[in-house]
Amino acid sequence: MIHKEDIDKIFEAARVEEVVADYVTLKKRGVNLIGLCPFHDEKTPSFYVSPAKGIYKCFGCGKGGHAINFLMDKEQLSYPDALRSLAKKYNIRITEEEQSPEQLQTQNDRESLLVVSSYAQKHFSENLYNTDEGKSVGLGYFKERGFREDIIQKFQLGYSINHRTVFTDIALATGYKMDYLVKSGLTIEYKNENQTEKNTEEQENVAETKQENKYLDRFWGRVMFPIHNVTGRVIAFGGRTLRTDTKKIAKYINSPETEIYHKSDVLYGIYFAKKEIINQDNCFLVEGYTDVISMHQAGIENVVASSGTSLTHGQIKLINRFTKNITILYDGDNAGIKASFRGIDLILEEGMNVKVLLFPDGEDPDSYSKRVSSEELKSFIKNNSKDFISFKTNLLMGDVQNDPIKKAGLIKEIVESIALIPEAIYRSVYVKECSRIMDVEEQILLNELNKIRSKKFNEKRNQSNSENLSSEENLGSEVAALEEKKENAIADAEHQERDIIRILINYGNKNLFIDSDEKDERGKAVQIEVSVAQLIIHELQHDNIVLDNLLYNSIYNEFVQHLEKDTVPDFNYFVSHENVAICGLTIDLISSPYLLSDWEKHSIYITKEENILKKSLENAVYALKSRRLEMMIHDIQKRLKENPPEEELMTLMPQLYALLEAKKTFNALLGRIVVK
Repeated sequence: MIHKEDIDKIFEAARVEEVVADYVTLKKRGVNLIGLCPFHDEKTPSFYVSPAKGIYKCFGCGKGGHAINFLMDKEQLSYPDALRSLAKKYNIRITEEEQSPEQLQTQNDRESLLVVSSYAQKHFSENLYNTDEGKSVGLGYFKERGFREDIIQKFQLGYSINHRTVFTDIALATGYKMDYLVKSGLTIEYKNENQTEKNTEEQENVAETKQENKYLDRFWGRVMFPIHNVTGRVIAFGGRTLRTDTKKIAKYINSPETEIYHKSDVLYGIYFAKKEIINQDNCFLVEGYTDVISMHQAGIENVVASSGTSLTHGQIKLINRFTKNITILYDGDNAGIKASFRGIDLILEEGMNVKVLLFPDGEDPDSYSKRVSSEELKSFIKNNSKDFISFKTNLLMGDVQNDPIKKAGLIKEIVESIALIPEAIYRSVYVKECSRIMDVEEQILLNELNKIRSKKFNEKRNQSNSENLSSEENLGSEVAALEEKKENAIADAEHQERDIIRILINYGNKNLFIDSDEKDERGKAVQIEVSVAQLIIHELQHDNIVLDNLLYNSIYNEFVQHLEKDTVPDFNYFVSHENVAICGLTIDLISSPYLLSDWEKHSIYITKEENILKKSLENAVYALKSRRLEMMIHDIQKRLKENPPEEELMTLMPQLYALLEAKKTFNALLGRIVVK
């Protein structure tokens, strides 16, 4: 349990814009910041951050909250774990009460896997410097590759001892549970003699030791590359063997998919690259671990790796949070490049800009960065990066030669890629470029492009129509549902109650001057200063109005309780409320995707709500009372249609008349014109 004083310190220190910026590229828009939502797929930004209010809100998917909420949602952390993470980020020392065995037992599985992975990284790094084998084999390899000491430590490189149970044995002796060692993928468990491991090396491990051991290290006798998530926590590993005596052993093995590691959503080096990606507004994409490390050593830090896997939607979305521009760095292997064209199409489809760079034959980012100076490398990348049309065309033209059929196929393939681009302007630019390079009329390319896009549009429309087809019976149900909805709309005051709570949360602690019953020496009413919350609560309690919506009523009651103690909570109190529903509602009520322009410079003056607060709260209270009258009138009219006994009728009619007169009064106060 984290002490309340420490929680308050974390809330005070944590800047929502700084926490969100670890995941999202934010741009200034008025007093707010805006970016692409990290919680759902979008191409037009609808994700707002308000530094002044300390909140974020997506008007696309509805997600919202403060810095702690954001970290909980993004990293799937529990509330205490999110607090611990922010305490670490802001160097806040926290004191926790000692946990009971039951609490330790039920500790969040995900956090436990992160803790085990962090321990493994430290273990492998210590092996590199504190064991004879680590220094001679592991450190010797990294030095041979030309990696500097600071780079080795920056990427937390390590070494796994060449013994099949060393890590597992030490981890167990240190107190880590076998369950988490297995779930993290650091330890392999075999259950019977018929179990088959996918990796050749793992088969060899099991076959030779299954009589004496049940659990084996996944990584042994390898240099280790920790894989970090976007916040810098270790979530997986890649291990490279240094053995050359057998072909059965895979050169690289990686952690399996786990609860904390989904390789299709992870990029190696993203934690170390994200700030420079934002600064440079470009991301270099390479293939392997050593490519990333060597580029960093050469002074180029906006670089990540797909770690040998084909580029995925998840990885592209991850880059898209920090920049719209990707430059793919390839070595000279044409076959591998052609196989990766699918990845380029995925980038284009995401609405991003892609360039491609091809290193000289026999070179890759790792080798080339070591052969030339840092300035030469930067210059080479700048001068040789090409747009994907030029690159793809030049690369494939060699296969076409003078064959018109093959050339037509190439043109169609490139146009299909252009057709994926969402923005019409960019499509037009690429069509012109393709026309120039391929010596084909621009109109012909446009016709083909429109045909492709039209076909895809029709396919999507047909699919949508088939999903939305409904029978006459369903249509009848919808009509009935609409009638019921109309009936229910009369029977509640949802909108009016929400507006009352909106004003309470936004302005409850603001003070207004109102006329009292007392008179001064000149006969004028004496003005007294009261809070907005006092006025609203006095008005509602005077007429014994209780809010029907339970969530709204909970917030209303908290204002009542605070007023009894002569305090009035502001929106920050509810933003950080322990009740998640209250917190979420508060974010909705204090957020807006719209920002008023500075019309005053044009001598156009906009009336803001805070400047007419008394009128706004009066309207809100009158609107709620008017709706309550409508509900009462509706109930009486409904009863009258049921032909009640004459005695009851004589009672209901005067009540109905009085309610209708009262409603007229409130309509007049609200400036409503009643036409019937």
